[in-house]
Amino acid sequence: MKKTDRQAAIEQLITEYPIATQEDLMARLKAEGIAATQATISRDIREMQIVKSPDDSGRARYTIFKESSKNETDRLFDSLHEVVTGIDRVEFMNIIHTLPSNGNLLAAIIDDLKLPEVSGTLAGHDTIFIISPSTAVATELHDLFASHIRDDDEL
Repeated sequence: MKKTDRQAAIEQLITEYPIATQEDLMARLKAEGIAATQATISRDIREMQIVKSPDDSGRARYTIFKESSKNETDRLFDSLHEVVTGIDRVEFMNIIHTLPSNGNLLAAIIDDLKLPEVSGTLAGHDTIFIISPSTAVATELHDLFASHIRDDDEL
């Protein structure tokens, strides 16, 4: 199956059904006769800018991130504000804590920006390690990111 056809099917499925995990999405695709690996689904999710957001009942589900005129940096700052619960700096690394299921998405946004302050990222379910070239650069990045996360009052 062509990538464009598979991605069109993914868009239709996440619009029709409350899909919240890659496993749910893979099962729905399989039911439609579309075979895809987990790695392919992950890549599609990233390319299509699919994010988890609460539906009308408050349950998390996949939706396609639609952004009008915002640039990538604004998208990063909005994401920091929406999903980051804390940030710590240890020497030349920043450790970002996110809401569950948001670590990989936020790391992908950071990676896509190719910031000179970021040598690399390592992301999990709700934690991102950001490696910077030096402690001074990591401190600058920490201060920048910290200025865009929620206040404790908003959590």
